[in-house]
Amino acid sequence: MTDLFNNISDKNKEKLLKILHAHTYTYTKNLKILSTNRGENYIAIVDSGYVQIIQNDYNGEQFISDRLYDGAIFGPMFSIINNECDIITKEDSKVTIIDYDEIINNTDVNNVFYKQFIQNLLLIVSEKIKEKNERIKIITKKTIRNRLLEYFKLASNYNTTKTIYLPFSITELAEYLAIDRCAMSRELKNLKEEGFISIKNKKISLLY
Repeated sequence: MTDLFNNISDKNKEKLLKILHAHTYTYTKNLKILSTNRGENYIAIVDSGYVQIIQNDYNGEQFISDRLYDGAIFGPMFSIINNECDIITKEDSKVTIIDYDEIINNTDVNNVFYKQFIQNLLLIVSEKIKEKNERIKIITKKTIRNRLLEYFKLASNYNTTKTIYLPFSITELAEYLAIDRCAMSRELKNLKEEGFISIKNKKISLLY
């Protein structure tokens, strides 16, 4: 994922955040942050730590919509953030918040670093759209096996290797794929026994 401040020096980054009236907050682990009732459009940057956006359905079940590490950005224009979701820190985290109105109403548009910031932002939006389309492609597969194989294929193509290191736990993978964890574990076992994959902890090697 593109860095929002790519090709912007630390000095100009500090100027930019001041121009945009950005605010940085420090949160402890397992804290629900950024109430979805704010009624605001904002961009949030994970400066450090790990944050999850968790969707809640009408049955009370949850699934992870987004996993956000250092440098990741989120907000209503990037993620589905509404009254049915929680934004939770999974580690002690530092998050910078920028009001979207400050970006579109900024009068300092001739600054070179501001133009670079906008270019980076548009590139990230494009990457997010691609990421969401890939997720849709995965979860529209009708069987657990096909969802797993599609996920493995996309991850393999992205990293140009047949060895995949899961960026999250098996439970989180099941939530990401919107499938039952036990059923997914059985299918992983079947794929291993049939010679499609080998598994060691979070390392998965594709054998096909």
